[in-house]
Amino acid sequence: MWTLWAAVRCRLPLVCVACSFHKGLAPAPQTCRIRALSTFGGQSPDKGRLGSWGGATARRGRKEEQEEQDEAEEEEEDEELLLEKEPLLPQGAQRVFLLHPDVKWGAKKQTMTRAELQVAEAKALVHTLMNWSVEETMIVSTKTPDKKLVFGKGNFELLTEKIRGSPQITCVFLNIERMSPLTKKELKAAWGIEVFDRFTIVLHIFRCNAKTKEAKLQIALAEIPLLRSNLKNEIAQLDQQGGGSRYIMGSGETFMQIQQRVLKEKEIKIKKALEKLKKRRHLLRSQRKKRELPIISVMGYTNCGKTTLIKALTGDTSIQPRDQLFATLDITAHSGSLPSRMNVVYVDTIGFLSQLPHDLIESFSATLEDVAYSDVIIHVRDISHPETDLQKASVLSVLKNLHLPNQLLDSVLEVHNKVDLVERYEPTEPNAITISALFGHGLEKLKEEIENAVLKATGKKLLTLKIKLEGAQLSWLYKEATVQEVDVIPENGTANVKVIISNSAYGKYRKLFPV
Repeated sequence: MWTLWAAVRCRLPLVCVACSFHKGLAPAPQTCRIRALSTFGGQSPDKGRLGSWGGATARRGRKEEQEEQDEAEEEEEDEELLLEKEPLLPQGAQRVFLLHPDVKWGAKKQTMTRAELQVAEAKALVHTLMNWSVEETMIVSTKTPDKKLVFGKGNFELLTEKIRGSPQITCVFLNIERMSPLTKKELKAAWGIEVFDRFTIVLHIFRCNAKTKEAKLQIALAEIPLLRSNLKNEIAQLDQQGGGSRYIMGSGETFMQIQQRVLKEKEIKIKKALEKLKKRRHLLRSQRKKRELPIISVMGYTNCGKTTLIKALTGDTSIQPRDQLFATLDITAHSGSLPSRMNVVYVDTIGFLSQLPHDLIESFSATLEDVAYSDVIIHVRDISHPETDLQKASVLSVLKNLHLPNQLLDSVLEVHNKVDLVERYEPTEPNAITISALFGHGLEKLKEEIENAVLKATGKKLLTLKIKLEGAQLSWLYKEATVQEVDVIPENGTANVKVIISNSAYGKYRKLFPV
């Protein structure tokens, strides 16, 4: 199987790996033989005897260290290989024909939204891609969205005539969640240009915006089902070329079985790498817990203004919000303080989307587990959007699927953002907080509400303690609690100190400084 191993190492597509078996099995790469020999220092393992027991122990220790280093380097190399991908979309500028199937009857009919608003969101997805533009848009009725050609015979013929007669169009964006490989093949053959579905477009946007290794690995995991669904078509093409269904020399495996096995091994490696990163996140959470810093997760529909709000709350000028869908894919933490000067951590999360492909939700579920460790959740809504109620339903649906504690769900603060875009806006929901994160409207009230929610969720106490100024009490309180106010009484050398303090810190205080 050295051909398969070498091909994967050299970043060859899986089909190329299969094709290479026509030429027979390749010998083991020279580098592997060199690495095997280097384990024994270039000598035969049974040549000579070790000197003293101490020397043997030292050499064994160095050998183990070298093996661990080699293993770490191989894991790093494997992760880099896992992130190597074939392009999902064509390079360069594209002029898109946006085609929306409008289901008029049956279970697939959308009841909470209108076709025009679904098209507007699809346009926003296209405009997120560099040098892509929507040349033309059509909403076409269909009774058969799950059939091979999606549309009925009459509408399909009209679409084919129109697309074939529009040389300026370079590709079609069919605004459905997922096309089958057969549908994609038939539509491409009929229309003569590439056809993409919602999953492919969103996945490509995710690829472009992912910055950390974890986000990239999560996207690679989401691509596995796509690769599997394309496998049959690739094998069919091999069969047409001849030899595609033969067994590999002596292995008893078909090309299909080999590719399925390679994909399975890739999936296992990605999950293993993500599990390691998950353990690191757990360590970071433990460190925050030790410091007793309240965690506030900021969630919402994509492009609702989460990052802009965190920038306004923290005053962190290094945060650069972007006016586009899925600008934030990586969970990021930002320190801030509340009116009482209590320090908190704001966590920026991935934005949501209606009909977000299931595989993408699954792959990012591990990251969203961080939300379960929050003290308070802020749900940000773009109140200027015509489908703000549907967007709210999409976010709440995901929150419920995360199996969060009821106490945390009850603490959700609903924030209506972008009120500067709505004339004389008045919220209909009770307890909703209206703000404009961009212009700072309503932020002081929001901070007060966050503080009240944090105090309730964390069980921190608001106390006034009488201390002696000559002792170490005041410096200890500044270090272990949030000191709001110090009222000095010079006559007797004491002070009344107003503090916010956790139960555990207050217990330590009473032990150290008994009354």
